[in-house]
Amino acid sequence: MDHQQSVTISSAVVPKWREYMALMKLRLSSSVVFSSVIGYLLGASSVRFLDLTILTLGGIMVTGAANAFNQVIEKVQDSKMNRTAQRPVASGRLSVNEALIVAFVLSILGLGLLYSLNFLTFIFGAASVVLYALVYTPLKAKTSFAVFVGAFPGAIPIMLGWVAATGRFGVEPGTLFAWQFLWQFPHFWAIAWLLHNDYAKAGYVLLPSGKPDRASAFQAVLYASGLLGLVLLPYFGLAGRFVVSAPATALTFFLGLVLVYRAWVLFRKLDHASARKLMLYSIVYLTLTQIIWVVDHFIG
Repeated sequence: MDHQQSVTISSAVVPKWREYMALMKLRLSSSVVFSSVIGYLLGASSVRFLDLTILTLGGIMVTGAANAFNQVIEKVQDSKMNRTAQRPVASGRLSVNEALIVAFVLSILGLGLLYSLNFLTFIFGAASVVLYALVYTPLKAKTSFAVFVGAFPGAIPIMLGWVAATGRFGVEPGTLFAWQFLWQFPHFWAIAWLLHNDYAKAGYVLLPSGKPDRASAFQAVLYASGLLGLVLLPYFGLAGRFVVSAPATALTFFLGLVLVYRAWVLFRKLDHASARKLMLYSIVYLTLTQIIWVVDHFIG
């Protein structure tokens, strides 16, 4: 093989791997797996770094598989929206068959890694793929209720992390699941508010009232307010051995108040600027709350 041929093959392989990373939505997958790691650290009595590595790799593969299946199923819809038209499958840079092969390989490898931790972790990982790809994704084109359904696989990662560390399900991972479940509504509805017109091109109506109005904004306020009660449960001993100190509870409660405030501002102003601030702050809220819990767990 001469030098020119080698360069041609090399330049072809690198973009292909980039397409696979885009198919997996690697940055999104990594942020989802961050929640799994948080759940593991909260549940573990001692950190086993091999298990943590397996959880991370398995989680990225499983989440990447779900995203790949999503892009195959939504190929036509993605091609109609500005935000998604350049995705690998929608743009035709990857064929449906190639994307499916990648998705199945990732599923098998990822679930195999999760199974090596324990059977319950495998079950929750498999459930997240099935719910996201086969229930939430096709339901998006039919009803805004899809957001509620999609919140289930979206809340599994932090619960899965706890189960990976302990091998059991109980009130602790259930509390973490409920917290991340509620969080998704103000977060996603802020995104749906910003992208309402783009979503409409693909036939998606994902705001609770069907449009960016006061009723939809009120729903965001309501669900954000529900988070305030959930962060108090570990302090009052109502979340099993998931216990949070008074200072950490005060901090997370304050962060929750700010989230409610950002949703309330959207309710009052009904504008894109407020929706964007709610969306961005919801990510800050999620990340900081999780970090505070972990720090409190290890210094408490």
